[in-house]
Amino acid sequence: MRWLEVIGYTTEKFIEEVGNIAVLFLNTLKWALRPPLGFHNILKQMEEVGVRSVPVVLITAVSTGMVLALQSHTGFKRFNAESLVGTVVALSMTRELGPVLTALIVAGRAGAAMAAELGTMRVTEQIDALSTMAANPIKYLIVPRLLSGMVMLPILTIFSDAIGIAGGYFVAVQMLDVNPVVYMRRTTDYLEYDDIFGGLLKALVFGTIIATISCYKGFNTQGGAEGVGKATTGAVVISSMLILISDYFLTSMLF
Repeated sequence: MRWLEVIGYTTEKFIEEVGNIAVLFLNTLKWALRPPLGFHNILKQMEEVGVRSVPVVLITAVSTGMVLALQSHTGFKRFNAESLVGTVVALSMTRELGPVLTALIVAGRAGAAMAAELGTMRVTEQIDALSTMAANPIKYLIVPRLLSGMVMLPILTIFSDAIGIAGGYFVAVQMLDVNPVVYMRRTTDYLEYDDIFGGLLKALVFGTIIATISCYKGFNTQGGAEGVGKATTGAVVISSMLILISDYFLTSMLF
């Protein structure tokens, strides 16, 4: 009966973890609606999550768009459908690759930083000091990070979509001799606003996931420096898994 005990314990811990994350998220929303907002902290976190992630996001997006155009052209050439390369690049970037790859990059960079920073504050008792000074730690530490994640992920996704489509255009037109007029016409004919807004909605959800999971893991760190490392790793892994899982359900609902 040992295996039943293991399954029961694992299930219990999983449900407890999900409940704690949900409680933290709801408490964060509650405190986010209470003034003052603390714009200085929010802008600081927006810089950390968004501005400092721009270089790596753009490099990822342009390489993705270029490779996607190259591979699409290789496949479509067998069916004399090279004119559809622009359509595939645009739809793939706006619907899936733009928001998903951007979220994974931000989870690995900004999400890890959130978890490490909050974890260090927890093990050095700085969070306890905030409570002692009658400053709510959720209001001061987590609300700015959640709001910055929700705002900056869609903005980063817009940059990612644009640079990815531009990279695909460069490869298709300059290297593969696709007609530029046909490329742009096919792109604009089949790309709809719903595709763009659906991808941005995904980015909003992904930003919420990254900030919530990273803050939760960092906020509940235990065990000193080793605990900070585990919390950081756990934040990136869990955020990445939830991004990929939620992407399927969002795609099935939106498209």
